[in-house]
Order: sequence, then structure tokens, then C-alpha cells
Amino acid sequence: MQYLLSRASRPILTRLATERALCAFDFDGTLAPIVEHPNKAGMRVRTRKLLTNLAAIYPCIIVSGRARSDVLGKLRGVKVAGVIGNHGAETVGTARKSHRRRVEKWNAALKREIDLIPGVWVEDKGLSLAVHYRQSTQKAESRRRIFEVTRNLQQARVFGGNQVVNVVIDKAPHKGEALAAERDRLGCKSVLYVGDDENDEDAFGLDGKIIPVRIGWKRRSHARYYLRTQTEIDRLLEMLVLDANSQERSGLVSRRI
Repeated sequence: MQYLLSRASRPILTRLATERALCAFDFDGTLAPIVEHPNKAGMRVRTRKLLTNLAAIYPCIIVSGRARSDVLGKLRGVKVAGVIGNHGAETVGTARKSHRRRVEKWNAALKREIDLIPGVWVEDKGLSLAVHYRQSTQKAESRRRIFEVTRNLQQARVFGGNQVVNVVIDKAPHKGEALAAERDRLGCKSVLYVGDDENDEDAFGLDGKIIPVRIGWKRRSHARYYLRTQTEIDRLLEMLVLDANSQERSGLVSRRI
């Protein structure tokens, strides 16, 4: 993996300013720091301002594991071109009642078992569940038990994350499929995608012209670039805005959307 904010990587970001590029971001751990409880998550003031500026120049979307309505509330007026929730499964008008009923059944089935594991709780996001174990004092054992009790759920895809185990409808679109659909809808030729977790790997591995960026270096990842920490997202956003403005002032390209 190559450090995206290095001098050697500078031409990669500069080139985006000359293209019809889609800038796509995960939310938790990417635009917002990881916190003890998901309800407390939010962007820093500087991140919010930079994302607002970037979204006035590039088509920008958010692709999150959160419910779509939750992400919209966290954005609070930042005008992006699209918001995808529930790990790629939720766009405008995609909340099928049959899928919601399936998730409700999972929740009921899990509750009896999960309530017996100290420090573990289930978040129902409508089209997916998140089984959190961040508050557990025995994280490895809690994770093992969560996978054990979720493996028999019907029509479910189960995968891990940052101190969470996610359960989604097995045939629902994942982040990579959702990202490809948004790229096509917005008529973009290339994609910058920034994420931090296991559920971002489908997006990192998207076919076509993509700059996949992971928060934190990892040996095995489809991401080819990385940022060292979540706080570096501000520097990345700033560089994208500066490059676009520089290209526009030079008269080489008009990037305003």
C-alpha cells in the first residue's frame, strides 16, 4: 500500500481535478472518528466545512453501514450527491417490507442469546443488524460467541468490523455494487473511495478506474493507498479542494457541479 499524502502520490490527487471523478466516503472511522457509542459519532467542525467545500466541486457520496436516515442526520445540511446506507443495501426507495420483516425476525432470534453476553448489544438499522461488543471486557470471546449465534440465521450475510459483527440480507447490494451504481448514475469516469473497515473491501475492489484508500495500513486489503490515521481525512479533503481550485483558476478545467 502507498501512503496517499506522500510527495510521490501527489500526482494521483492532482489528476482527479482534471477528471469527472466521484468522491465517495464511508462515515464512521473515515469522515468521523470511532467513538464508544454510535449515537455519539460526528464529524469535526473542520471536516464538515471541508466536505461542504468539496461537495460543491466534485460529486460526493457517502456509503455507510448506518441506516440512510441516520447518515443524513449526521450530515446536517452538507449537500452531497447521494447517501447509501446499510452497507450498500439502502438507497432512496429500496427499503422493502419483506427485508425489514426478515431483520426483525433476526433481531428477535438473537436477543435471547445476545442478552446473555455481558457488554454486547444489538443495533437494529432496519435493513441490517449490528452486534456491538466494544463495551465487552472479553472481546475475543464475545466476538466468537456472536458469530456462533448468528451463523444459523436464514438468508443472512454475516461479517465482522471494528468491534462489531454485521448481519445483512444475503442478496442485498454490498458497498462495491452500490458504489458502481452511483458512479454510473452520476456519469463519473473515475472514483476515489475512502473507508476504514472490513465492509469497505467490496468497494476497494471495484472494477474500473478507482483510487481505493484505507484509513490505516493493512497487509491484506484491496485498497492500494492508505492514510495513517482518521484525522488525516481533513488533509486529504483540503488537498482535493485546493487542486480543483488551482485547475479552475488556470483555466484548464471547470469542476463546479
